[in-house]
Amino acid sequence: MIEVEHLSKSYRGIEAVSNLSFRVERGQVVGFLGPNGAGKSTTLRILAGFLGASSGRVRIAGFDIVDERLQALRQIGYMPETSPLYPEMKVREYLAFRAELKGVARTKRRVEIARCLELARVSEMAGVPIGHLSKGYRQRVGLADALLNSPPLLILDEPTAGLDPNQIREVRALIATLAEEHTVLVSTHILSEVEASCSRAVVIAKGRLVAVGSIDEIRGRGRPELTLVLRGTEALVRATLSGLDGIASATVEVHGDTLRAKAILTAEDDAALGEATERIVRALAQADVGVREVRTTTATLEEVFATLTRDDMNSATTDEAAP
Repeated sequence: MIEVEHLSKSYRGIEAVSNLSFRVERGQVVGFLGPNGAGKSTTLRILAGFLGASSGRVRIAGFDIVDERLQALRQIGYMPETSPLYPEMKVREYLAFRAELKGVARTKRRVEIARCLELARVSEMAGVPIGHLSKGYRQRVGLADALLNSPPLLILDEPTAGLDPNQIREVRALIATLAEEHTVLVSTHILSEVEASCSRAVVIAKGRLVAVGSIDEIRGRGRPELTLVLRGTEALVRATLSGLDGIASATVEVHGDTLRAKAILTAEDDAALGEATERIVRALAQADVGVREVRTTTATLEEVFATLTRDDMNSATTDEAAP
């Protein structure tokens, strides 16, 4: 459904997106992740045809976004982070205007608008001027606009921005429903939403691709952590752990008459994790260190995301570099 090949975008010599390539297959719900200023909104604007790329190629449902622009745009429902709404228009009037622009047949507009109002949970505000709505309700109007004419691809940029927790849950449920008939690319800062709603994720930092795959595959890029509660001398524990293979790093803290050691392991799967844990416990026991507690934990998506993007948090080019 989406094919991005070597996409780059520069603003006055500042590269916001750099040689970015990824694919989104038909029927998938994919999270598009990255820290602030990573180039997410710039990329989504290019995919939606609102912004031209400096180089590279984008195809939507097989149509080139430049050479076959109209065919490509007919496949897309786009909800920007801040929807460009007309505050003086009433919600239903605005959607009628947008439906006409999108080519919805006059005889079908009333039914289509009602359907989108209901899906976006904004039917009760249909007769209210947009300028009188809260930010949350404006987001819902933007979502209703994206749903008009039932496009096969939905691109949602921060769809839950400004919503309260109950509204966020509603949008999450809506995305799950939409996935039955649409391909969805959703950008969000809330990683729990990605874990709950998405089957795959694309992670970028500083305009470059840093990870792509299923949620489990990306989560699996984090290193497991082994926590041990021990009895013995700090020097002996440090010396024992430092001599073992499979430990990327280790810390030891003294808590009264016990020690708490944390070791970041290099194991890449459950079998290797089990073997490494057994080897470490055996070595400690042989060194006459008492092992009182052993606990292993795997990295969360949030931890992996932080690791993948940490080096770029402060140096990433900003989407606001656009003139």
